[in-house]
Amino acid sequence: MTTNPPESIDARCDTPADPARRRLLAGLLTAYTASLIPWALAQPAPRADLGAFTALSAILVGRQALDAAQATRLHDALAAAHPNFSADVQALLALINERHIDPLQLQGVLDGEHSSLAPLPRQIMSAWMLGVIGNGEGARCVAYETALNAVIVADVLKPPTYAYGSYGSWTGKPV
Repeated sequence: MTTNPPESIDARCDTPADPARRRLLAGLLTAYTASLIPWALAQPAPRADLGAFTALSAILVGRQALDAAQATRLHDALAAAHPNFSADVQALLALINERHIDPLQLQGVLDGEHSSLAPLPRQIMSAWMLGVIGNGEGARCVAYETALNAVIVADVLKPPTYAYGSYGSWTGKPV
């Protein structure tokens, strides 16, 4: 059995490390660290009113990114149904930013203050979650498969894209 003299061990520690290996390890560490940062996805807003609606929607539905085409359709449908919609969205967004209202407490705060903006979060949430604007005879379906109630469960459930019966069968009352 041979033993290495102490000077040979010190000589091995003084040899420079492989630069390619160091770069690879540094790159992997950087990529892993970057994956831990919760990125907010920036989306362009072609119109200021649409940008405010998208920002308010993201706060209400609790998602970092929303489909821009669907946001445009929902905004336009809500604006057509409610004359002061864009101004109300701006006012509600300003109120949330000024008072730092928690989104989970927002509806309670608005209802407690009897604010004229109280119906707005319900309308926006209904539009995003169900894809329906309005109610009763004036209800209008803007999104179905891409409504968030279908998207949230899409990994397990798929909403049907067709009627199970003949045309108009859904209009008849069940027996």
